[in-house]
Amino acid sequence: ERAQVEREVAILRQLNHPNIMRLHDLFASRAEVVLVLELIRGGELFDFVAEKELLSEEEAIGFLGQILRGVGYLHARLIAHFDLKPENIMLQEKDVPEPRVKIIDFGLAQQLEDGVTFRSLCGTPQYIAPEVINYEPLSPATDMWSIGVITYILLSGLSPFQGETDAETLSNVVAGAYEFEERCFSQTSEMAKDFIRQLLVKEPGRRMTAAECLVHPWIKPLSRKQALSRSRSSINMRNFRQFNARRKWKLSYNTVSACNRLCRPRLLCDLKKEDEELRCCESDQEEERSPHTALLRRRRSSCS
Repeated sequence: ERAQVEREVAILRQLNHPNIMRLHDLFASRAEVVLVLELIRGGELFDFVAEKELLSEEEAIGFLGQILRGVGYLHARLIAHFDLKPENIMLQEKDVPEPRVKIIDFGLAQQLEDGVTFRSLCGTPQYIAPEVINYEPLSPATDMWSIGVITYILLSGLSPFQGETDAETLSNVVAGAYEFEERCFSQTSEMAKDFIRQLLVKEPGRRMTAAECLVHPWIKPLSRKQALSRSRSSINMRNFRQFNARRKWKLSYNTVSACNRLCRPRLLCDLKKEDEELRCCESDQEEERSPHTALLRRRRSSCS
């Protein structure tokens, strides 16, 4: 665990970008490492969006552009995040005209090296790329798949690969099986769908890079017609709110379950200890009242 923290610190110390959480200071002892991180008050981007009455594609693009600039900064330094998901995309402040996106949590991030292969099975099923599940070499393109999933959810309120179980979700990811359901994408522009298609590609080498995303016509219109198309399109707010509510409920459920798992062994130990103490007290009381009866009970117990 300490080695993981040291790797995260080594990465954070290299970073200085407006859309990436900053490390201000570090205090270490033999027992623990304390990171002093940038204060981020605005909460999760998805929570902020869910509170809005309406969000146009143009506004969504503003947030995605910030995510892409932050990720592009990482990739230019051969750093991959490997855990891009809604919980790790925050806002520095939310009560401002133009909230600033902050990418957080570099616990799974890696400094990649030319000629060195890196593999990992870590990540969240809905957002990981096929090469993670197949235990194939990872690259910055792995992050771009996650951005494709996040964009799909942001526009439609649906998760493209979500199954009834994690196993089914992982199977859908490996198959690359997704579609644009008309009921959820009726308000979505064709340029937005094209943007997603060029990210949710099974072959990592065929996915757009962060730099290529930033010049895609959906992000950076080449004509007035393209600009009008995205300004008239909007995200499916009803579906998005439902998705976000389910996501928050699942996070809360997982947190409570984890706490219960941590507390249960201690609770069982405490109950066992109390039970043993109670038995000792009862035994002592019995011996005080009737030593012969207590001794006889022990003998019968040992013979039975």
